[in-house]
Amino acid sequence: MSFHNLIFSLCTACLFGVGQAAQDGIVRSPDIIASDVVIIGGGSSGTYSAIRLREYGRTVTLIERELVLGGHVNTYHDPVTGQTFDYGVISFANISVVTNYFKHFDVPLGLVGDLFKTNITYYADFTTGKPLPSSPFPSSNATGAALFAYEDELAKYPFLANGYNLPMPIPEDLLLTWGNFLKKYQLEALAYTAFSFLEGIGNILAQPTLYVMKYFAQSTVQNVLTNGFLTTVHHNNHELYDKALLELGSSALISSNVTQVLRSHGGVAVTVSTPLGTKLIKASKLLIAIQPKLESLGFLDLNTEERCLFGQFNNSYYWDALIRNPGVPSGVCINNANPAAALALPEMPGMYLICASPIPDVFTVYYTSPYALSEQYVKHDILATTAKLVKAFGFPAVNGTPEFVGFNDHRPFELTVSTDAIVGDFYGRLNGLQGKRNTWYTGATWQAHDSSLIWNWTEYNILPQLLTD
Repeated sequence: MSFHNLIFSLCTACLFGVGQAAQDGIVRSPDIIASDVVIIGGGSSGTYSAIRLREYGRTVTLIERELVLGGHVNTYHDPVTGQTFDYGVISFANISVVTNYFKHFDVPLGLVGDLFKTNITYYADFTTGKPLPSSPFPSSNATGAALFAYEDELAKYPFLANGYNLPMPIPEDLLLTWGNFLKKYQLEALAYTAFSFLEGIGNILAQPTLYVMKYFAQSTVQNVLTNGFLTTVHHNNHELYDKALLELGSSALISSNVTQVLRSHGGVAVTVSTPLGTKLIKASKLLIAIQPKLESLGFLDLNTEERCLFGQFNNSYYWDALIRNPGVPSGVCINNANPAAALALPEMPGMYLICASPIPDVFTVYYTSPYALSEQYVKHDILATTAKLVKAFGFPAVNGTPEFVGFNDHRPFELTVSTDAIVGDFYGRLNGLQGKRNTWYTGATWQAHDSSLIWNWTEYNILPQLLTD
């Protein structure tokens, strides 16, 4: 029996029960789809990979559990004004991989600074709601000088731009906590800037410098210094993913869940539950484009090595939200700060800010935690903190009550391992999984939580391997 026939028999038996099928005298076989590559996860990395592989003439099947592609890309369509506004992924680096991708779908890009109006910015201690009389942070000149000095430190580790191909032994500075690293090199002036741009990684000062440098990369620093970030002219980053879904057509299985993956030397077989019934996808190669936490990979036939590596990951938690009528005046942005804390960075869990969007009466909120919290708790804390701010600032009363019009849970977010694991060559062994058992991986865990960096890394590291016969 060939590999594909064997897998088909195994999957059919698992799905429908051999004994019952024999009794009924009915052959209950799922629809079969043949592809060169099957991709699990239709977020930023999975969608990019699917589109590019098709451009190279490969057949793909992309599986996404949500109704739409895009992952962390959240775009609000206001029913009142008809406007759109991005509050998930907002900006991109000005690099060729990014501009070529958007050009492929005829989605125009512009500079973030040219497309967004400036809000009035206040600072407050969100634990008390108390407004701060002025910014508790260094001047822009001091911050700029610190960013330039930080670039010099980044230049010592050019390998950080290309996944987690780390040298052994690991440079000691990369194992320092971010707080100790800033102190060692007198870079405290950039602390709040990094805190603001690297939302979602819990208590940033406690993170190993390796992870912060991966996220706060050279291209990001350059865009901060030059205001060079790009975004879509239409304030609709989801337009890219809507057009990608249209282009992929039946090759994209949305609102679908992988129930089983079986891998062998001859290829892979993926069983998927879709709105149109069960599908069996037979492919030569598998690309996993979701966060590789054990609880997310229950469908996968993990071996001991994979289970050991993926089981070491910890993660932070991240939510983005939109609130209508929070009681904050139009055009106002309030940032969380705590002058009594180290480098004035507030302890998390908590909100980063509440900020006016371009849509009247709608405000963005971003929230992180180093440990798990329920949706109910996060929503309650956001509303309670906002009410505290409104009262402390003495904002005038507004008509209407606060209402969530957008809320997204992006767990698991930043995946990390202990410094002992890093020293023990965890990432060397993790990278060694690429290509084993006809399986490859891409996404934030392999590069950083930045679509631009993920696409660039995927383009030059993963796609060449998937394109080999």
